[in-house]
Parts: sequence; structure tokens; C-alpha cells
Amino acid sequence: MAISELQLPANVTVHALANASQLAQAQATDVAERLRLAIASQGQACLVLSGGRSPVPFLEALAQQPLDWPKVTVSLADERWVPVEHADSNAGLLARHLFKGAAAKARFIGLYHPAASLGIAAELADEALAGLPPIDVLVLGMGDDGHTASLFPASPSLAQGLDLANRRRCLAMLAPSVPHQRLSMTRALLASAGLIVLAVQGAGKLATLRAALAGDDLSEMPIRAFLHDPLSIYWCP
Repeated sequence: MAISELQLPANVTVHALANASQLAQAQATDVAERLRLAIASQGQACLVLSGGRSPVPFLEALAQQPLDWPKVTVSLADERWVPVEHADSNAGLLARHLFKGAAAKARFIGLYHPAASLGIAAELADEALAGLPPIDVLVLGMGDDGHTASLFPASPSLAQGLDLANRRRCLAMLAPSVPHQRLSMTRALLASAGLIVLAVQGAGKLATLRAALAGDDLSEMPIRAFLHDPLSIYWCP
């Protein structure tokens, strides 16, 4: 099955690339151009990224883009509640693969805070995100279970996380399928982005996307909450 065979909403744009290397480069080029336009029009830009292994080539390519990095604020759609030094930290991932060379001059607002409990850490992250400028570009990932950010199916806080009327910017998210407790931006904040980008690589992710498009229960597959927003999908086999 090819992505062209899917019944995509009219506000979804697909960029089809031949392989993962081309996808990472095209995505980095386009995201950087959007950030340049934001800097030109408003004097600053804001980028929210997702973690995991898949974005590494994109982050490496983005770090090489010519940008006025001191005018770019970067944050994370979600984070594991682990110190930055931990191998699974998304902030650590950005430190290794994005914040180097000129890109090291970007401003970073992280979600992790040491605290007595995950709930308190989420409140501290929520307060920190009060200083986040309007999001110009949001780069989302998608798990095989249809989660995005750390909005996981069956999480006790999922309904609150998906509520567009929720005034919280960040919530504690628990999911039995993952090894670490999580912090996640809420859908209300994520959906405010000027441009939402989703990378889809391989037959497995394409099957997940197909399943997500086939239904409308957000609690079953939270990625559905973003498939009818203006969305740019970067796809390769």
C-alpha cells in the first residue's frame, strides 16, 4: 500500500520522499524555512520537537541549517521524567543531536524538573511553558499504538490531555506500555501551532496511519486529534 491510496483530509499535505535520508533533509529544510519566515515577520520563532530514535537524522540535518538560532526558542512535545543525563531523556537527545555549532545558541525550555512527584514536576513544567512564545512549528511523532507526544491510549489523564478547553500546558501522563513516567504538552497547546509536521516511515507506520484515519475515537488513537488540523506529512517507504 502507498500513502497515495489513503483517504487523507483536504488540509493534509504529503511530501513523499524516496528514503529516510531524503526525508530528514527535506523536513529539516522546510522546517528551517518556516522558522526563518517567523523570524522575519515577528523577530523570533518557536519550534516544538518530539523525541525518540526516529527524529535523530532530522535533528542532525536541522542543526546544519543556516538560521538566526539565538532568535529560536525550542521546546519538547513530551519528556520522560528522567534527568537530562539519562539515556532516555528527550532533552539529552536534543543536546546530542541538535544543540551544537550555531544551533547551540537557541533558547531551550525543557519539561523535566526534579520534584517530589510527577504531578509536581508537571506543574513546574506548566509554569515554565508560560514563557513559551506562540508555536510556529510542531514536529510530532506517532507510535504504533497511535499515541503522539505522550498522549497514550488508556492513560488516566488522557481525556484531560485531549480536551481543547483545558488551560493546562503540561500534564503528568502515565501509560502501562512504556518504561518511564511522562510529561506531555496538552492537545490545547500542541494544536495552537502554526504548522504541524508528522514524519511517517515504513509499512508499519503507514498501517498505523491508515488505522487512525479509519476511525474517530481519539481515546483509542490520540494521533487522530491532529489528523484533521492543517498537517504536513513527510513520508518514505
